[in-house]
Amino acid sequence: MNEFVIEARNLSKVYPGAVDVHAVNHIDLQIENDEFTAIVGPSGSGKTTLLNLIGGLDRPSTGEILVNGHQIHDLTDNQLIDFRLRHIGFVFQSYNLIPVLTALENTEFIMLMQNIPKAQREQRAIELLNEVGLGEKLHSRPTQLSGGQQQRVAVARALASKPDFVLADEPTANLDSESAFNLLDIMARLNKEEGITFLFSTHDQRVIDRARRVITLEDGRIVSDIRQS
Repeated sequence: MNEFVIEARNLSKVYPGAVDVHAVNHIDLQIENDEFTAIVGPSGSGKTTLLNLIGGLDRPSTGEILVNGHQIHDLTDNQLIDFRLRHIGFVFQSYNLIPVLTALENTEFIMLMQNIPKAQREQRAIELLNEVGLGEKLHSRPTQLSGGQQQRVAVARALASKPDFVLADEPTANLDSESAFNLLDIMARLNKEEGITFLFSTHDQRVIDRARRVITLEDGRIVSDIRQS
C-alpha cells in the first residue's frame, strides 16, 4: 500500500486566451488513505478543476498526478478511461444517473462495464444500496426518487467498483438540510468503518464542518491546509 492514495506534484492547468487563466497554479498535494477531506474556496478558485485533474477527467498543463503510485497524466485516453473505471469513484452535484435505469441497474452499471458476472454485480449492488438506506428502492427509477435518494444511489454507484478513493464535487449542493446530513452521515460512516477515502470540493459549511482536513484554494493555489479534530 502506498503512503499516499493521491499525490499531485507541481500541478498546473492553464486555459489559454487573450489573458491566460491559471485555474490550478503549481499545486503540491498529498492525500493519505482513509482521509475525509474538503477542498474549499470561492467560485473560480480552482476546486472543480483540481478534482477533474485528479480524477483524470482533464489533463494538466504541467506537473504529475499519481494514484496509489501510478502516474495517470501520461496515460492514453483509452488507458485513462479504464483506469478511472477501476480505481476512482465519482459523485457529482447533478447525480448523473441514467434516467431509464433503476437504482439497482444504475449501481450495477460500472460493474457491467467491468464485465463482472451478473449474479456477482447484482449482489454487490444490493448490498451497497442497503448500506445507503435504499434497500426498498432497488427497482425505482431516478424520477421516482427524491434528490437525496438519487445522490445516495450515486454514492452506491461510486463505490461499486471498489475504488481507491471517491471524488465528490459539490455533492450536497442540491439537497435540503435533512438529506444533506443523511448523506454526510453515510459517507462519514463508510469512511470510518470501511476506510474509504473521500475528497470533496464544496462551498457547503455542512461538509466543511464534517471534514477532518480542509484545504483552501485561492486563484488556483493552496493558501491553507488545516486538519480538524
